[in-house]
Amino acid sequence: MNLIRRGTTPLSTFRPGAMEDQFGRMVENMFQDFFAPLAQGRWTGDDVGMPRLDVSETEKTFEVKAELPGVKKDDVHVSIDGQRVTIEGECQQANEQRQGEQVVYSERSTRKYQRSFTLPAEVDDANAQARLEDGVLMLSLPKKQGGTARQLTIQ
Repeated sequence: MNLIRRGTTPLSTFRPGAMEDQFGRMVENMFQDFFAPLAQGRWTGDDVGMPRLDVSETEKTFEVKAELPGVKKDDVHVSIDGQRVTIEGECQQANEQRQGEQVVYSERSTRKYQRSFTLPAEVDDANAQARLEDGVLMLSLPKKQGGTARQLTIQ
């Protein structure tokens, strides 16, 4: 008989004696948090990163802040499908140093960002607004107002 323990994180392992002390739990959580993005596939060989998000909710809107350092306004794409929001961006940088017509140093890098998340209510995509300032994407996503209740006639 094989026993497989399935924990909340991909790095959970069976430990016969659970650490009861606070320091032990802190160290264990630190290692799980550090390696979890690699285990969950947040970074791939394509150099795709997940931007960090702050999501807050007001009575009428969801306010989202996403960190996209180095990304230009034209390279950001946001799509809304009901409750699902997808943010994509790409940052390309090129450094080149010349002495006369001869290239002495040249380096290029590309970084892609992608993140999808689901909100607890549908978004009114027609009135949604997006703004990019200093590498921070700010989204104001109004909640879709529920349709008015309709009385059905009994046949």
